[in-house]
Amino acid sequence: MATFPVINLAKLNGEERAATMEKIKDACENWGFFELLNHGIPHDFLDSVERLTKEHYKKSMEQRFQELVASKALEGLQAEVTDMDWESTFFLRHLPESNMAEIPDLADEYRKVMKEFALKLEKLAEELLDLLCENLGVEKGYLKKAFYGSRGPTFGTKVSNYPPCPTPDKIKGLRAHTDAGGIILLFQDAKVSGLQLLKDGEWIDVPPMRHSIVINLGDQLEVITNGKYKSVEHRVIAQTDGARMSIASFYNPGSDAVIYPAPALLEKEAEENKQVYPKFVFEDYMKLYARLKFQAKEPRFEAMKAMETTVPIATA
Repeated sequence: MATFPVINLAKLNGEERAATMEKIKDACENWGFFELLNHGIPHDFLDSVERLTKEHYKKSMEQRFQELVASKALEGLQAEVTDMDWESTFFLRHLPESNMAEIPDLADEYRKVMKEFALKLEKLAEELLDLLCENLGVEKGYLKKAFYGSRGPTFGTKVSNYPPCPTPDKIKGLRAHTDAGGIILLFQDAKVSGLQLLKDGEWIDVPPMRHSIVINLGDQLEVITNGKYKSVEHRVIAQTDGARMSIASFYNPGSDAVIYPAPALLEKEAEENKQVYPKFVFEDYMKLYARLKFQAKEPRFEAMKAMETTVPIATA
């Protein structure tokens, strides 16, 4: 079985650059996921993010989750639950404007650290998008511009905790889905596993690695690359022991960004007569995704194709 791709970004600065870029290319084409080491975010800073996130869960969210479990009778499940997830979450919005000040119960230190974390991740996301541009043979900055819309990208963080679950065979931590957006940067628990991706019909564990950032590609990158890069189905398996922390940050197009396959890539593929992905406004896709998140992505693309006549022509 192929090994889950782990990329050491420090190797981009030396003689192993070409081999490292090839590894990133292979991961984007065949996995939709890869794990980054030496990504430039200091380890002691990541330790602070983890400590404060776990403290926040204990202080502000654990009791609420237990009350939810009791109210929904999730404790001793006999039948499989398919309309809920065994997770405790909250969302932070960073761009186009932050909602950090409005989130209740966040300690000042935690608020400050998460604000700084978002800036570091935004920078890393844009660096990665340019590496993808290089591998795709499109101009540097193309993907950032494609996501930009009129107000810049949408960027937010889903902070999740997956508490121990007595019946992991009856309920998922998070049901299988692809991510709707652009590029996703995940800082996950270094000890407790649970994240899996679907490859060649098999569920494969995404290995927990201390201080790594896991990257996965969303539906919009599949569209812009006309299917060259794929968004991949993934899920979280609930565990009987150990609480798993997951901090997923989504660098997505702006709501009014018009998404369509890169013309430079279509020119290269014209001879192959490949099917062209649809053109749509990102916000319209998100409205559809909100209803169909846990279903296959292909019908979403087809539905967007059916709406194509109403999409404005993007100006270069």
